[in-house]
Amino acid sequence: MKVQKRRSVVLVPYPFQGHLTPMLQLGSILHSQGFSVVVAHTEFNAPDYSNHPEFIFHSMNDGLQGIDMSMPSLENMYDLNENCKTSLKNYLVSMMEEEEEEEFQGDQLACLIYDNVMFFVDDVATQLRLPSIVLRTFSATYLHSMLTILQKPDKYFPFEDSQLLDPLPELHPLRFKDVPFPVIDNTVPEPILEFCRAMSNIGSSVATIWNTMENLENSLLLRVQEHYKVPFFPIGPLHKMAPSTSSTSLLEEDGSCMEWLDRQAPNSVLYVSLGSLVKIDDKELIETAWGLANSEQPFLWVVRLGSVSGFQWSEALPEGFEKTIGERGRIVKWAQQKQVLAHPAVGGFFTHCGWNSTLESICEEVPMICRPILADQPVNARYLSQIYKVGLELEAAERSVIEKTVRKLMLSEEGKDLKKRIVDMKQKIVTGMQIDGSSHKNLNDLEHFISSLPSRAAPTPAVGAILSSNHIPSKSTIIES
Repeated sequence: MKVQKRRSVVLVPYPFQGHLTPMLQLGSILHSQGFSVVVAHTEFNAPDYSNHPEFIFHSMNDGLQGIDMSMPSLENMYDLNENCKTSLKNYLVSMMEEEEEEEFQGDQLACLIYDNVMFFVDDVATQLRLPSIVLRTFSATYLHSMLTILQKPDKYFPFEDSQLLDPLPELHPLRFKDVPFPVIDNTVPEPILEFCRAMSNIGSSVATIWNTMENLENSLLLRVQEHYKVPFFPIGPLHKMAPSTSSTSLLEEDGSCMEWLDRQAPNSVLYVSLGSLVKIDDKELIETAWGLANSEQPFLWVVRLGSVSGFQWSEALPEGFEKTIGERGRIVKWAQQKQVLAHPAVGGFFTHCGWNSTLESICEEVPMICRPILADQPVNARYLSQIYKVGLELEAAERSVIEKTVRKLMLSEEGKDLKKRIVDMKQKIVTGMQIDGSSHKNLNDLEHFISSLPSRAAPTPAVGAILSSNHIPSKSTIIES
């Protein structure tokens, strides 16, 4: 009897927490669907292999040794894409050569799945005539706003200071202050626009996987799909769809705060975290500290090591602060966020509105205070506060505004209304995750799509010939060859 071989997928994550986490969650999902999963990762921020014994790992030489990547520059991101090409290509060639050997008993390579920031993968896949699929780790809303502006940037930039609160044309409810690009002197430099074009271009990729849900973003998913004209598979929320509960954190999590939460009243605690990448200055830290203290609400505050410019950790806190708050507040370097948000004591989330944090908060029915800083965060925050109405915009990082906003979220009737709406929003997501729901159906369709991609057992040009040729096949060639 012929042994049925499994198909394998090679995942290529972008090496930062907000991108690595959903890619590893996707890996767990695909593994549960019967695929063999290879994770080709950078040396920088390499995942902990012991947390994922079901995966095969391959380390790519990223050339970043000795470079400060705590807040990557445009040059760093281009270098990352260039430096990893050879390492990934050589690894894939070795996989393909093994497959061509008659006695080969391993899994057959089905496709590459890559984070859209790692756009070099499409070049490698095209050279090797391998199908590639893009993973979008953010919302369709964010990509739609980016694409709209990229089509006619002169329509939006430069703008005047007086326009910051004016609506962005064609992008309600966004304002000029919410533009999804880094703004310098009220414009976006051309090199940044070029990088965003590269990041949003799917090249010859044959499909897109999304960490979002039809029930949440169906109209925008359809509009974005009109632009790309490839199959979309919104199978989110990935952290709930994934069967594995293994940690994906790059930082050590402080589990002791769970005991502190156990001693707090239900829905009384404000959880405060600005994510894994954002940095703030000491002035904002001090204003946040006194705003939290003056609100008189219990809080759990993540102050990440190195997250305050010029300081290592809590030495940036104002004198007398910790004595003032006593047992009412708890400060940690990093927390088990999904477990914290799921704790019955947590009633609000002061957040940067990264997409992972946004989905985790919605799924645990925790309304938000929105303090966006960069990338997709302003877009997410604006939708949370104006369209979904499950979050409050923090209008200024000042202690009096923070105190007032915390009290509104945790104590007012408006806060109760936010809670009701986020409960309803979570139920729509749960519906999509059920057997006949959209996310579950899209996952089944994705499994069938990948399984139906051309097998490398079919006659193909020799690997060496592919590498020596300058021919770049079209998308249809990749699908049909």
